[in-house]
Amino acid sequence: MTQSTLCPKEGWNVLHLFYRIDYAAWRLLSEQERRNAKTTLSSLVQEVRAANSTQLLTFSIVSPKADLGFMLLTPDLHFANAIEKKLSLSLGDDVLTPVFSFYSLTERSEYTMSEDEHRAVLIKEKNLKPESDEFEQSIAEFRGRMQKYLKDRLYPNLPDWPVICFYPMTKRREYENNWYRLPFEERKELMAGHGRLGRQYAGRVRQLITGATGLDDWEWGVTLFAQDVFEVKSIVYEMRFDEVSARFAEFGEFFIGLQLPLDLLFQRLTL
Repeated sequence: MTQSTLCPKEGWNVLHLFYRIDYAAWRLLSEQERRNAKTTLSSLVQEVRAANSTQLLTFSIVSPKADLGFMLLTPDLHFANAIEKKLSLSLGDDVLTPVFSFYSLTERSEYTMSEDEHRAVLIKEKNLKPESDEFEQSIAEFRGRMQKYLKDRLYPNLPDWPVICFYPMTKRREYENNWYRLPFEERKELMAGHGRLGRQYAGRVRQLITGATGLDDWEWGVTLFAQDVFEVKSIVYEMRFDEVSARFAEFGEFFIGLQLPLDLLFQRLTL
C-alpha cells in the first residue's frame, strides 16, 4: 500500500522535539553499537535534510530540562510523523526519553495591514493622489514587502545562528483580560504596537510564530534565533511590558539550545 501525502492547505508542519539521554542505557551498549547508533542518527538527519522543502535543526539544550533538541519543518504530516518516530529510536530503544514536544503549523498573521488600508494611509496621511506615479510606486513596494513577509511566515528559511529559544504561549481568557472578547480592530491595534517593538530587534533576533490552536495544548509556539543569548533575554524582557503580553499572554516552559553540527553535538553530549 502506497502511503499518500497529507499537506496543509497553507504553510508547513512544525515539530519541536526535546529529549533527555539515558546515559545508563547508553553505557550498556558496546563500542560498536554506539558507533552504529550515531551513524544511524547521522544518516537519518542527512535523509531528512535532503527531502523536498524540509529543514531539520539539531541543538544541545542549555539546562537539565533536556539534553537534545530537534526542530523539524516539512510539508507532509505523514513524513513528519515517521521522522519523529525514527528520531526517538535513532540512538537505541531506551536511550532517548521525550520530555517535551510541540506540534504546530507555520501561519500568516490576521493582523497585518491590507492593501486597502495602505491605500488609505497614502491618501489621508501622505496626501498622495491615487492616479500619481508616487502612489502606484508605493503600492508596488507594499505588495513586494507583503509577498516577502508572507513567504517568511509560511515557508521560512531558518538561520543557522547559534542560539535558539523556544516557548509555547496562549492568550488569556480571564473575564477582564479576555483577548477573544476584544473587538478585532482593538486587537489589531495592540498587535501593531507589539510588532513595532519586535522590529527594533531586526538583524539581532529572528522570530518564527507558529500556530497550534486545535493541534496542541498551547495556541502558539515562539521560536527565536540569535547570535547572542543576551538579545533573547532582552527582547523577551521588553515585550513583557507591552500590553499584549502584560495583559493577555500566558507562557509555557522556555528551552534554550545551541545549534551544532552532529559531530560537535555528539561531543557536547559525550556520546
